[in-house]
Amino acid sequence: MKWITVSRKMGTNGSQIARQVAQELGYRFYDTEAINDTARDTGVLESVLEVDEKAPSLFQRLFSQRPTVYYDRLHSVIYELAKRGDAVFLGRGSHILLKAFGCALHVRVTASPETRVRTLVARGFNREAALNAMKRTDDERSGFIRAAFGVDWESPDVYDLVLNMDKLSVDLAVDTVSHVARSSEIVEASADAVRSLEILGLSNRVEAALLEAGIISGRAPRGALSSAIAASVVEPGMVRLTGQVDTAERRWEAERVLRSVVGVQSVENHIQVLPRPAAV
Repeated sequence: MKWITVSRKMGTNGSQIARQVAQELGYRFYDTEAINDTARDTGVLESVLEVDEKAPSLFQRLFSQRPTVYYDRLHSVIYELAKRGDAVFLGRGSHILLKAFGCALHVRVTASPETRVRTLVARGFNREAALNAMKRTDDERSGFIRAAFGVDWESPDVYDLVLNMDKLSVDLAVDTVSHVARSSEIVEASADAVRSLEILGLSNRVEAALLEAGIISGRAPRGALSSAIAASVVEPGMVRLTGQVDTAERRWEAERVLRSVVGVQSVENHIQVLPRPAAV
């Protein structure tokens, strides 16, 4: 099992390249429509649409936990799709989410502004409209990646292969990506990789549920949740709750929320109840 992620600028034919690579290799192709379909099936479409390759508003980022919920749910959808087998992912931060996996190839498709304008004009844009659309989508996609992952969308360090379409045809780009994907350097996914996907996806769903219920707040360093209550996925399907609360009701509320999360099969509730000292 292998995955290819394609990040592209508007006017580079990146979407066409991604689609044709999937056809050439016989892989599933996950673009916006396919990702949204899965989000709809899992009941998180509304959240996913809120971060459709664009950053949340400044108000949301400063005064709300909603963006974290949206990102968690989008990430869980990407991980769920990756579990299903060989695939090409178009955008949505998939190159960051799957970066740690040796079975993934991360491709960036770019071009000079003039090449991009010519491509868009050939599709029916006038020059001014093309320039405006390029700037808008560049700003949205760059803002999304920075807000969701804290990295630079333009940085070559987060990609394995960068294609500059100034001198490349779509067919040559497709052949290049397909050749690299077939190489021995891109290894097949192991059983451990699939297990990791299950844990990552469930961790995102758990965090989103606890945030939405107001049981935790904020985002802590990876693997920890910033609250008196902490949740960790110790095995696929198994979640452990730890921490301290002041009432038994709060202890059981956290467990109740988790048992409603898709994929949670068992909950180990180690939350301690420490009543508040009586006022003097």
